[in-house]
Amino acid sequence: MGIIEKIKEIEAEMARTQKNKATEYHLGQLKAKIAKLRTQLLEPPKGSSGGGEGFEVTKYGHGRVALIGFPSVGKSTLLTMLTGTHSEAASYEFTTLTCIPGIIHYNDTKIQLLDLPGIIEGASEGKGRGRQVIAVAKSSDIVLMVLDASKSEGHRQILTKELEAVGLRLNQRPPQIYFKRKKTGGISFNSTAPLTHVDEKLCYQILHEYKIHNAELLFREDATVIGIDDVDHLARQPNSVVISCNLKLNFDRLLAKMWEEMGLVRVYTKPQGQQPDFSDPVVLSADRGGCSVEDFCNHIHRSLVKDVKYVLVWGISSRHYPQHCGLSHVLQDEDVVQIVKKKETDEGGRGRFKSHSNAPARISDREKKAPLKT
Repeated sequence: MGIIEKIKEIEAEMARTQKNKATEYHLGQLKAKIAKLRTQLLEPPKGSSGGGEGFEVTKYGHGRVALIGFPSVGKSTLLTMLTGTHSEAASYEFTTLTCIPGIIHYNDTKIQLLDLPGIIEGASEGKGRGRQVIAVAKSSDIVLMVLDASKSEGHRQILTKELEAVGLRLNQRPPQIYFKRKKTGGISFNSTAPLTHVDEKLCYQILHEYKIHNAELLFREDATVIGIDDVDHLARQPNSVVISCNLKLNFDRLLAKMWEEMGLVRVYTKPQGQQPDFSDPVVLSADRGGCSVEDFCNHIHRSLVKDVKYVLVWGISSRHYPQHCGLSHVLQDEDVVQIVKKKETDEGGRGRFKSHSNAPARISDREKKAPLKT
């Protein structure tokens, strides 16, 4: 029995099972098995050399956005309009057969935009080039779903189902769950919030399904075992932007929405005694490293933190201009930062307590005193 047949068999069993307290553990195990099988669909076939026909491209810039959609809905045209990079566009389907990257220059940052081949229904099961497309989408900061206005709702539901089937939960923050695999020690289960949907026994069953027997697990919120049917009812309409490549309409709103969702923070540097450098900002993100002054220093150089005495901050995050701040201060977009370093101290002490003299080490090199007058 193949993977797809196993998935359909488990889905049929879930449909036959009534949802109640007694079947909660059983349904949780079935959901875990389906998630594991769908992950296996995205893996390359066993026995392959590993080279394959993937089209992953090197990450560039401060963020990455992937264009996902059905064939011939305007992804290539949108890439050309926003980046100037030529991606072949035609009236027939499957014009784009590989990943075409482009760069958007927006708010002094560089955002990488990827034009991916169109996917079809069943991509999560490996149909078409769905395996490669979804693998690239997983490495992106934002998945931009490109839809045909005449078929938007039907296509949106299909694409959402395909992406969520392989673990891409759209328009949601990652669950507040800490997980770390260990070599020994068994499974350590803890929670800082009351749990009403899962317990220690159910988590053990799900981890054993993935052959994980030694791990540290911490729940910081009341989480559930997520299945496709649990999230299908969530409305996606608020997270939509209507554009027209033909009339070149609403691109500014699209870029602004992309910028808002990526949560990038631009911080400008100001050398002492000079004007701020507004040409090349340091770009931070709460999801990738943090936005504190310490994160800002680490972004410039790892050894800079230990030399910082204090920083002067101008901008939204400061109460007055400038404000003396420490390493824990959280920066906001378009803040200006000047770093004041610690002064080097003389390790030899001061005055007559100096442990060394400034005189030459050798007697022959010392300046001879004038003879006394008699």
